[in-house]
Amino acid sequence: MKKWMKVSILLLLTAILIVPLAACGKDEMQNVRIAEVTRSIFYAPQYVALEKGFFEEEGLKVELTTTAGGDKTMTALLSDSADVALVGSETSIYVSAQGSNDPVINFAQLTQTDGTFLVSRNKIDNFSWDMLKGQTFLGQRKGGMPQMVGEFVLKKHGIDPHADMDLIQNIDYANIAPAFASGTGEFVQLFEPTASVFEKEGKGYIVASFGTESGHVPYTTFMTKQSYIDENKETVEKFTRAIYKAQQWVETHSAKETAEAIHGYFDNTELGVIEMVVDRYKSQGSFATDPILDTEEWENLQNIMDEAGELPKRIEHDTLVNTEIAEGVME
Repeated sequence: MKKWMKVSILLLLTAILIVPLAACGKDEMQNVRIAEVTRSIFYAPQYVALEKGFFEEEGLKVELTTTAGGDKTMTALLSDSADVALVGSETSIYVSAQGSNDPVINFAQLTQTDGTFLVSRNKIDNFSWDMLKGQTFLGQRKGGMPQMVGEFVLKKHGIDPHADMDLIQNIDYANIAPAFASGTGEFVQLFEPTASVFEKEGKGYIVASFGTESGHVPYTTFMTKQSYIDENKETVEKFTRAIYKAQQWVETHSAKETAEAIHGYFDNTELGVIEMVVDRYKSQGSFATDPILDTEEWENLQNIMDEAGELPKRIEHDTLVNTEIAEGVME
């Protein structure tokens, strides 16, 4: 009897110790709310990080919300409705120019080129940029990165977008593709997978890549307020490590494997189309292979903004970019 009692007491004490430890482990999961500017295959490494459990491995429970548009995404971050924003780096410059006391800091780059393509209504075997002269070009919203990169590339090829063509840029983002499909314009600037779908359906033909033409630029970056980094540095480090794992995973796995991993985030898109888009973005180096946003990319961004007349003022790389976290994670 005494022996049985000793065993029972031992088991009871063990159970008492294990329960709090298990509860403690569960409570250690840190919640992080991400506001993404749109849902896009362009952000494949982010969805890989979620699907493959890389955030969970770092003790993070991530809540992802799609906030349509850079202004809404930044509003969510500044109002503390989100902890981290995935949006173009130009937004951090706009916020800084308004005199913010709590600057928005870019800490992990996700994409490093523009993600749009030039689509022609008619098939062109030997495309040259001067073919756009005198044509109607359906561009992106004024002030956004797609539009700024678009005009930068056109000027690079000797085309004045406001004088050499009929430039349309007053159509909402969601209605640009339908407008082209209904007959507006001879050329249009489109994101994937719409560009590939149009080509598959014979509605248009991809003739050039704005990403290839514009060079490396911090097109989409994870950013947060300086105060959040100060108060949650370890969390930001864990977040960046999870993204780096995903970037390396995408780099070392096939487009098909990546497409299969992220298909759940794009239920209305065929798996084959997702694979085609991932392959196209990988081939042109759109997915950053590490989270570091370097000085050259930052300067290229500001040059593009300046060329478009949208740069409020030049801001030093170190002012709005933190590379120490990414460098530490990679070491």
